[in-house]
Amino acid sequence: MKNETSFRYFYLLPFSGETRSTPFITAFFFLIYVVGVLINSSIITVICLEVQLHKPMYLFICNLSIVDIFYTSVTVPKLLHMLLSGNHMVSSAQCYTQFYCYVAVGTAEQMVLFTMAYDQYVAICDPLHYHSILNQRKCILITSGIWAAAFLNSLMFLTLVLYMSSCHSNIIHQFYCDAKSLTQITCTTTKLFIIVNGVEILMLALSPLTCTLISYGNIFSAIFKMKSKESQKKAFSTCSSHFTIIVIYYGTSLIGYLIPPYSEVLDIILNTIYTSVIPMINPIIYSLQNSNIQSALLVLVKKIYFFK
Repeated sequence: MKNETSFRYFYLLPFSGETRSTPFITAFFFLIYVVGVLINSSIITVICLEVQLHKPMYLFICNLSIVDIFYTSVTVPKLLHMLLSGNHMVSSAQCYTQFYCYVAVGTAEQMVLFTMAYDQYVAICDPLHYHSILNQRKCILITSGIWAAAFLNSLMFLTLVLYMSSCHSNIIHQFYCDAKSLTQITCTTTKLFIIVNGVEILMLALSPLTCTLISYGNIFSAIFKMKSKESQKKAFSTCSSHFTIIVIYYGTSLIGYLIPPYSEVLDIILNTIYTSVIPMINPIIYSLQNSNIQSALLVLVKKIYFFK
């Protein structure tokens, strides 16, 4: 207990000893960040401007794009600053702020993905009551509840982390401050933190995933019962993009957080995919699969080109 301390600064060292690769790593993350922000911003813009896209499904897609922009903005800009300046030192305030924002957007993404699965379920399994089940008022309440729950959950986690003392080291072998990295350098993980962490995983990770899988089980069952091949094809095209994102998101997160990594390099690669690559490819998947979004994007591009 005498060795416990609270560090004023942390050192983020994700790519130690790889100075020759620094320009390539910097260009890689910069490209991912710019492409991700531009595509997600385009999705948000066309959904806001196009009246025909003012529907529950597109509202949730818009929220997913907002979450993805925040996801990369929480981690990548600070990483680029460290790579360009060579200064890997961050204050405890910066670290904990990044941790708070990261947990918030992570929680929001899980709940948005579950809400989108429920939207698909109602649209395919109960289409006649779709507009009464997911009307505008309910969608606004759901969206507000998602963000409120995300920030409250993150605040609770941050409060618990602040009560833990760092005694092993102030060096974090990761490119951002997350719960896994911070708990690895602490020596006083409280019972309350363990309990809250377990409840959080159960309620905000496993429960949404379980409900999502149940929804898709009912969706696929309803699709296979359709007599028309054209109806089956249309239903599959409606939910295929979201199902693809679900598989990529949860597959990567389960590998990165539930299976112990064999090396720090593997851990960094998985976290790069989880926090940077996936937010970039999410809107690409939707724009390639959804004809309405494609049409709206083409109209927006033509308007921009015309004004030039």
